[in-house]
Amino acid sequence: MSLLIQNGTIITPDQRFVADILVTGETIDRIAPRIDPAEAGDVELIDANGKYVFPGFIDPHVHIYLPFMGTYAKDTYDSGSRAALVGGTTTLIEMCCPAREDDPWEAYQLWKSKAEGISACDYSFHMGVTRFDESTAPLLRRIVDDGITSFKVFLAYKGAFGVNDEELYQTCRLARELGVVVTAHCENADLVAQLQSALVAAGKVGPEFHEPSRPVSVEAEGVHHFCTFLKMTGASGYIVHTSCRDAVEAALKFQTQGVDVAIETVIPYLVLDKTYAERPDFEGAKYVMSPPIRDRDHQAYLWNALRAGLISTVATDHAPFDFAGQKEMGKPPESDFTKIPNGIPSVEHRPTLLYTHGVASGRIDLHRFVELLSTAAAKQFGMFPRKGSIQPGCDADLVIWDPEYRGTISAATHTMDTDYDGFEGFEIVGRPEVVTCRGQVSVREGRFVGTLGHGRQVTRHLRSQTQP
Repeated sequence: MSLLIQNGTIITPDQRFVADILVTGETIDRIAPRIDPAEAGDVELIDANGKYVFPGFIDPHVHIYLPFMGTYAKDTYDSGSRAALVGGTTTLIEMCCPAREDDPWEAYQLWKSKAEGISACDYSFHMGVTRFDESTAPLLRRIVDDGITSFKVFLAYKGAFGVNDEELYQTCRLARELGVVVTAHCENADLVAQLQSALVAAGKVGPEFHEPSRPVSVEAEGVHHFCTFLKMTGASGYIVHTSCRDAVEAALKFQTQGVDVAIETVIPYLVLDKTYAERPDFEGAKYVMSPPIRDRDHQAYLWNALRAGLISTVATDHAPFDFAGQKEMGKPPESDFTKIPNGIPSVEHRPTLLYTHGVASGRIDLHRFVELLSTAAAKQFGMFPRKGSIQPGCDADLVIWDPEYRGTISAATHTMDTDYDGFEGFEIVGRPEVVTCRGQVSVREGRFVGTLGHGRQVTRHLRSQTQP
């Protein structure tokens, strides 16, 4: 059966118009001011009058399967993909994060196995490079041949995921040769370790001391360090979860020198500030992530940078852990903040929060909203125009958005598999009313109605290849 979406206001980064969209199978077949249902044969009609129609959103930074800090992330691709779709996200790019001793190809296969046949939305991966020795390059080439066109390096988590400078250099050199983007978590691991040690030794062990252990100067130094290696090797880079003015400005200086580096921020930094991690009775542990949530002044700067086009994408860094039993691993007096699993569950809420605090508040317009949530990520990571656009021949990933909806976020009603919600009680304006993933209606009236296993791995283009 075909799908005919009628009377919707189609929004792309550079266009706004009212039209009908005919979906045949998994792709957009036709777009016209008026399409007669009789021409479409056996067709389901969806009236989008008064609604916006966006290209399916892409979250370029999530963790679904994640062994981390002595535990595992709570979501699976069952809960995580359903939550993504309810929020309007039709494609996830997950960070594949092997331990240093793991075989990269085997780790990649493990991460794939967690999604294949389970995910309700489409997906891809950034391949984590957590060591680089004589065996690494052939395995990474094999992974790139399988359609993965981005690496991930950590300039943090020393002794676990973190790479040294020689490994960083070799990774960037290989990425430049292959036309692969290097994504990077930018902090200075040695400075973090020293600051953590000093704070704990002084008895400063609560979650409120997480941010002082990783101040903005540590993040900005990590950005400068990473960009220096991009400049030396000619590799293309992408800085994940940028939290503060200092880090953004450090990257912008290298952009003016011709370095190809894009900047991502994530939704928690735009709507939360460091006072959340300072909440009493260990409640602040719910808001521990790295880099940390910053002072509100940085939040204002990030919004201005989004509007000005200095930041390319808004992701989530979705890293879901329960408060009970997982976040509590770092609870004093038996433990300290360095043992709190880092991350805030957010894959479900990114679009509604960005719309509420961005579009509805007048900080950004609808075109920038689409670019930040969909099109820029599709272009950055080799999926455009198959993803991130609304045009004939593209995947029918569509979000029919109701701007009149009003609601409240709560752990009692969210789809994610965590026992708390970091945005509990936040009021939202607008939501996805209908979401399609490759032509399948996956969400109706804010509820998942799709099929687990419908999602597929997206084969992506290298930066050295011409986009189709």
